Amino acid sequence: MRNYRMLIFISLVFLSCQQEEGTHSIQKVDWNSKKSKIHNFNDYQKGKTYLPLYSHIYHIHEARAFDLTITISMRNLSQKDSVYILNADYYNEEGKIIRKYLKTPIYLKPMETLEIILEEQDLKEGYGASFLFDWAVANAKNTPLFEGVMSSTSGQEGLSFTTRGVMVSE
Repeated sequence: MRNYRMLIFISLVFLSCQQEEGTHSIQKVDWNSKKSKIHNFNDYQKGKTYLPLYSHIYHIHEARAFDLTITISMRNLSQKDSVYILNADYYNEEGKIIRKYLKTPIYLKPMETLEIILEEQDLKEGYGASFLFDWAVANAKNTPLFEGVMSSTSGQEGLSFTTRGVMVSE
């Protein structure tokens, strides 16, 4: 009887360690492999994109909120030219920089997508978080696309929504 209970216990522990159905591990971006060999972008068309983000959304009233995981997607829409991301700065609701994601410019190959993940537990950014991206392209018709996907699951509940970056000028 004792061995039978131990077998059941071990089986339950093993099964509980399995990944949830429909989920899989994602390999982290090797940012060093994405470093640009170009350092002078004077001959390139430059731009700046603002991406609004939401670390939580309110539910029923302002004292109750769902925390959200945020996926920032940087996409090169060109089929032949690379896009260069010069800066990727993360701001809180007060407009203060929380984190600078890039020490040197990176590139996205044609049709490539890179992601930055902000975990649900990382609430430093507050309700009005945002990213500001500086970028450069050889052809002004092939500007990059920046999107934010906010999502959360809890028990049987789940929600998700997206935001899109807006080009800004200074």
